[in-house]
Amino acid sequence: MQGMKAAQKEQYRDDVRKRILEAAKELFTGKGFEATSMRNIAERINFSPTALYLYYKDKNEIIYALHQEGFKMLSSNFMVLLKVEDPFERLKAMGRVYIDFSLGNSDFYELMFVMKEPIAYLEKHHVNEDWEEGTEAYYALFNTVKACQDTGDFKGMETHGLSLFIWSAMHGLCTLKNHGQLEHLVTRKNILPGTEDVLGYVFENFVRLIERMR
Repeated sequence: MQGMKAAQKEQYRDDVRKRILEAAKELFTGKGFEATSMRNIAERINFSPTALYLYYKDKNEIIYALHQEGFKMLSSNFMVLLKVEDPFERLKAMGRVYIDFSLGNSDFYELMFVMKEPIAYLEKHHVNEDWEEGTEAYYALFNTVKACQDTGDFKGMETHGLSLFIWSAMHGLCTLKNHGQLEHLVTRKNILPGTEDVLGYVFENFVRLIERMR
């Protein structure tokens, strides 16, 4: 009986943490990190600010927890692609998965790759620890690029440099899309008239580029 009560208590704490993180995510991406206070987060879930501090010591710790959760989600999406045997086809699929993740989880994407606060927290409070979530996501890409090289692609190219180039290109494309600049430029300057899926068109051009690099 005592063990059951302990399990129920821990489940309750987990549920509260999830509610806190969901409320914070909405506020951070809606109002901005600086404009959001711990009181705002507490009010969103009908909590007292004092009670909130029993779970997280400040909003920096909250945003870092969200940062971790987002990278776990992205890595999980990448893991599905391990069944794609051809490494170059897997690389292209990773690009599509990355884009889909950024569009379907734009709030998480903003926290993970655009906002500076999570990395600042990481560098201040976890400087001597391995960043497991981010490392896992990056090495899913790196290992795929390395597998391409092992089968004869991208000869003479440094693996980390190529991996970071691919990631940077995908990040730039996703950020332009999520922030509205991509469609704004294309519409205002009448670029690519008649192209309905601008994001898809640019991605396919990037794929053709790396195909030529093989």
